[in-house]
Parts: sequence; C-alpha cells; structure tokens
Amino acid sequence: MRKLFLAMIPLLAASLPAAAQAHAFLNGAMPPVGGTVAAPPREIRLFFSEAIEPRFSTVAVETAAGRPIETGRPEVDPADRSQLFLPVPPLAPGQYKVVWHVVSVDTHRTEGNFTFTIGP
Repeated sequence: MRKLFLAMIPLLAASLPAAAQAHAFLNGAMPPVGGTVAAPPREIRLFFSEAIEPRFSTVAVETAAGRPIETGRPEVDPADRSQLFLPVPPLAPGQYKVVWHVVSVDTHRTEGNFTFTIGP
C-alpha cells in the first residue's frame, strides 16, 4: 500500500493548480494617465505593482501626431524599484503619448500606453 501511495505523489502534484504568475501592472503615473498638467514635467514617472528590470524595459514619448520625443533611457528609482522614470526635455503645450513595456524582476513582460496633456 505504501508503494502505491508513493507512486501516486507525482500524479497528485501534477494535478494541483499552478501558482498564479505575477506581472508588473501599471498602478499610476506622473503626469497622471489621461490627465492634464499646467506645467511641462521634467520626467515621466511610472508606478508598477512590482519591481522592474531596467535593462529590458523601455519608455517612449511621442506627440499627438506620432512624432517621437528624444529622451534618454528610463531608470529605476533606487529607493523604490517598482518606479521607472524617464527624464524628458522641455515639452510644449499639447497632448503626448507614453508607450512603455517593462520586464519585472520575475521576468514577466507587460506593456501599455497612455496619454497626458500639457495645458497652455
């Protein structure tokens, strides 16, 4: 009987549901997602649900017409690795689109985009 039980352990383990896989979801941003700010931001800051691996993550900013804005590389905030920031040059009033994709420290990739507006 014991041999039968031991033989069943691998089958039982295989039938258990797999653990939920975590992903870095966007929790918020500055400037706010879909929001309007009065002054041009010095940086775009993205807040994620878990730590980000900066070597495999990108953030790009473009105008409403789709023209890319020249920026540097995004960096992880050393005080909070779930925050990714991108310094940006002075931006004129108008609407901008932020396109991002990140890889969390557990190697899962997520991506998305949002707009924000700089008021006159």
